[in-house]
Amino acid sequence: MARNNVFVNSGAPETAGTVTEPRTYYQYTVDNPADVPAIVRAGAGVGRVATTMVANTVDGFAGVNALGQNGTTGGVGGRTVTATTTDQLLDYIDTVGPLVIQVSGRIAITSKQGVRPNKTIIGLGTTAEITGGGLDFYRSYNVIVRNIRFTNAEDDAVNVGQNSHHIWIDHNEFSGAVDGSVDIVRGAEYVTVSWNWFRGTDKTMLIGHSDANASEDTGHLKVTIHHNYFDGSTQRHPRVRFGDPVHVYNNYFRATSAYGVASTMNAGVLVEGNYFENVPFPCYSASGYAESGPGRLVARDNVFTGSGPCEVAGTVTEPRTYYSYTVDSPAGVPATVRAGVGLGKV
Repeated sequence: MARNNVFVNSGAPETAGTVTEPRTYYQYTVDNPADVPAIVRAGAGVGRVATTMVANTVDGFAGVNALGQNGTTGGVGGRTVTATTTDQLLDYIDTVGPLVIQVSGRIAITSKQGVRPNKTIIGLGTTAEITGGGLDFYRSYNVIVRNIRFTNAEDDAVNVGQNSHHIWIDHNEFSGAVDGSVDIVRGAEYVTVSWNWFRGTDKTMLIGHSDANASEDTGHLKVTIHHNYFDGSTQRHPRVRFGDPVHVYNNYFRATSAYGVASTMNAGVLVEGNYFENVPFPCYSASGYAESGPGRLVARDNVFTGSGPCEVAGTVTEPRTYYSYTVDSPAGVPATVRAGVGLGKV
């Protein structure tokens, strides 16, 4: 019995009769067959056991139905285009309506360039790169950014701001940004940052841009940060103001020199199932950070190797209030994350 098959330069199958449905015995999910070559190449072989690195569905806060948006679907339903030049990329991200934008090769931009709603921006292969500038979200929504190397941004590499929502930043690499690699500010929410490689970044991720912005940010800034590799980076993994909950789980912090996570200005951050290796100050909360007042932080089931203690304070809204998730064993996080982050895994 043949059903929902895809034939590319292949003959039609010979079919006969009926077959007992496997769902008689167990439940399963079938990936889109057009995606199978990329998924299998990324996940097959030694070192890929018991990881979720080939997952191609949004999770965390970006997957929550809210604000009139059913999860994050990006440019689904729109045409697919390929950008190989600066002008093409800037034209496509400024197009009204859904669009799947494939980024091919290295594209240089300047400053922060605005992205309109309902876009998927996805790199082809392992060489897609945006350099010199970054992507900016201003009252935008339903955007996916995947499989792109961001280098040497003169400001932020990705800035999610001004009430933007349902943004999924997944399987990218970041290095050399003058300011933030990924900043989420000014009332933005329903954002997931997953499976990214932050290579020697400084101001890695800021959630809530100012101590004076409580009126705009309180009740917003709902963010999930999972399975990222903070590799020799310095600070802000993330630094949070006002957001509750911000869910930081199953990330690998390696030699983050200033600190790991800072919860300030009454933010609520859950730090769960992470692996901290050679991180002198994994968490700030009760003491605040710099000029910012204290925040709330709950830490559970983390591993600390060659690292200091995690400062905790108060209670935090449970992320399961909003979505379901599974926490990998923190002991296996370094291997899982190193195998799954960055380009070429989607």
